[in-house]
Amino acid sequence: MSAVILDGKLTAGAIKAELASKVAELKQRNIHPGLGTLLVGQDPGSLSYVSGKHRDCEQVGVQSIRIDLPESASEADIRKAIEDLNSAKEVTGFIVQLPLPAGIDGNSMLELIDPAKDADGLHPMNLGKLVMNVSGEINSPMPCTPSGIIELLRRYDVPLRGAKVAVIGRGLTVGRPLGLMLTRKGVDATPTLLHSASKNIEASIAEADIVVAALGSPNFVKPEWIKPGAAVLDVGITRSNGKLLGDVDPAVSNVAGYLSPNPGGVGPMTRAMLVKNVVEAAS
Repeated sequence: MSAVILDGKLTAGAIKAELASKVAELKQRNIHPGLGTLLVGQDPGSLSYVSGKHRDCEQVGVQSIRIDLPESASEADIRKAIEDLNSAKEVTGFIVQLPLPAGIDGNSMLELIDPAKDADGLHPMNLGKLVMNVSGEINSPMPCTPSGIIELLRRYDVPLRGAKVAVIGRGLTVGRPLGLMLTRKGVDATPTLLHSASKNIEASIAEADIVVAALGSPNFVKPEWIKPGAAVLDVGITRSNGKLLGDVDPAVSNVAGYLSPNPGGVGPMTRAMLVKNVVEAAS
């Protein structure tokens, strides 16, 4: 069998078109969404990602404010930039691009963000609301990559209710918040969070209706582990010899029912959901 491609680029384009209509309506009410980004240093992946976010904003009609600091920036410099974004009226949401330079505590910098302007949905207060509220709508930003994963599955009519989901990776940006979001009422999936110390990982994956690989280990997920017809989302990216490698062996496409490409799958969805957080904060 050949897997249906979960085209994140195409789906993100549809979401951005919907957001553009909403932004136009907001502007008629004199409400102007704005995204701010803070980038420290010249990490190639971070540069590419931040530039993509600003292109997305331009396509949707959202104004964007970019602050770039050198690798040598001090903690005081970064703190000042965050305070400026917190107070900027034209910024309705912003992100501090990680990783920060060695010696700078990323978590303490994230805690400085005004929770209402937390476009990534990773402020401790917003994650705490996600933990505490398993039903109903949460009036706070949601983590972008988990939101993008769930939205991508929904738009391809992949059943979530009651589905067994193997989430590989326990990182703050994907694994841990995704597990919480999958259990919320209205989603009603049954996730298993796997990591490097988990036993019998292959057996857990083999039982899963949906597999999300987010650990940053090239070609880790093998085709023989996948239940025929399962949906597989490749989130992790590793740069090797100038190439981008995902966590999923390409041969998985011969077994899975659905497969997200990497790149072109979850990445564009993450950026689309970030713009959505900015627009929703403004409205």
